[in-house]
Amino acid sequence: MYYSQAVPKVTARLGAAAFAALLSAACSPDSNGPTSRALFADGQAGDASALGPAPVVLGTAGEFVILSASGITNVPPSVITGNIGTSPITGAAITGLDCAEVTGNVYTVDAAGPACRVVDAPGLTRAVLDMGAAYLDAAGRPNPDYTELGDGSIGGLTLRPGLYKWSGVVTIPTDVTLAGGPNDVWIFQMAGGLTQAAATRVILANGARAKNIFWQVAGVASFGAGAHFEGVILGATGITPVTGATFNGRLLAQTAVTLQSNTVIQPAR
Repeated sequence: MYYSQAVPKVTARLGAAAFAALLSAACSPDSNGPTSRALFADGQAGDASALGPAPVVLGTAGEFVILSASGITNVPPSVITGNIGTSPITGAAITGLDCAEVTGNVYTVDAAGPACRVVDAPGLTRAVLDMGAAYLDAAGRPNPDYTELGDGSIGGLTLRPGLYKWSGVVTIPTDVTLAGGPNDVWIFQMAGGLTQAAATRVILANGARAKNIFWQVAGVASFGAGAHFEGVILGATGITPVTGATFNGRLLAQTAVTLQSNTVIQPAR
């Protein structure tokens, strides 16, 4: 496999002109399996069978599509597929959400909250602890393959599996593609926030799967109207999508999740 060889670390801050040159020469990823090749953001061609780092273990937090420590608010209608829950805050912090909007269980620590709630304080306590452990795992992974790529602006790029690290905010101003096989892993470490522009997409190519993509975000994770996102968000500050943003992944926040007519679907296992 390609990753049996050493992967050069990209520490230089590539500018817009360099990115444009890479993109103009890139081969578009196709769906022909692990022999597909693409030119990645570091300028190297590689096969899509590279594994990248070991996945982040979510523990029982992986049983939730939305998990929050301080509340889930919603402007209807939203469409949520999977379990949601809040802890240690009371179930009354789940607001604006009709039970018909959730295909799954709504877990709370007490008898407050939506009428369809399932009270499971011990289970939620464990899930929130596992969420925190997963965040620390993702944030603490050493020896990134890519550092400060694009000065934090990753729109227009095709990204191979690997460990990526930024010291500030990461933005997705245009579509970004993650190209790799179904067992490949991406971990994105951000000391700042994550901002995705309206009507842009995170695109998966060559069989890449949302369950293997981990976005560790120290600041606010915000998503513009009509944006589409893929992967597991491990947020320390808050997750705030705007009207019509859609997600194939998990929203796991140590503070609040604020929904506005969003679609959130748990990734296939």
